[in-house]
Amino acid sequence: MTFMNALAEQRWDDHRYYHHSRINQSLHLVSAISFLFAYALLFLEPAVAALIAWLLAMPSRQIGHFFFEPKDYDHVNQATHEHKEQIKVGYNLRRKVILLSIWFCSPVLLLLDPTLLGALDAHSNWYEFSTNVAMMWLTIGVGAVLFRTAHLVFLRDVQTGLVWFTKILSDPFHDVKLYHKAPVYLLKGELFDPIVRPETEQGQAGGSTPSGSPASLVGPAS
Repeated sequence: MTFMNALAEQRWDDHRYYHHSRINQSLHLVSAISFLFAYALLFLEPAVAALIAWLLAMPSRQIGHFFFEPKDYDHVNQATHEHKEQIKVGYNLRRKVILLSIWFCSPVLLLLDPTLLGALDAHSNWYEFSTNVAMMWLTIGVGAVLFRTAHLVFLRDVQTGLVWFTKILSDPFHDVKLYHKAPVYLLKGELFDPIVRPETEQGQAGGSTPSGSPASLVGPAS
């Protein structure tokens, strides 16, 4: 399987398994736009970028998964929630709880050691404290992505890890493309995405590339 085909497959599995709820999709749109702002600020104001990512983008993204995504039997994909959690390539809910717990508790470390073992300048006011917290959160975010990438390389293979790394970094751009209409569907009263298998849509479209299939999820070839 080529790199781009593997990327398309990971994106398709992520969509069909974990994004049934239109509320979740709408929150992902909010998250994606927030992450794009964070990307734009990353090299100019990294502390601000980290605060946007962790205080707005991440909560809106994870609230959808934890509270609005159905966790009963998935008839579309013929899979239980437990099975989907087991085969999840990236961070499943259990791993997310661990990561979010580290994020939430991490500011306590700066109260115990303001320099964080000499890595930071000790804060003298709340602004400097929030800046140090933001830089610590930025490190946690980068570390989480690199750790899971290396973990996938060890558990599976190099391509799987690099594909997931590419997917996670490009998700904000892709989510805007994929879920920009979700709020409209939600306002029309559609609470769940009628996810259709690609081969079914292909048959209905007379052989054309189906919308929402792995090919369309990866975007146009370049």
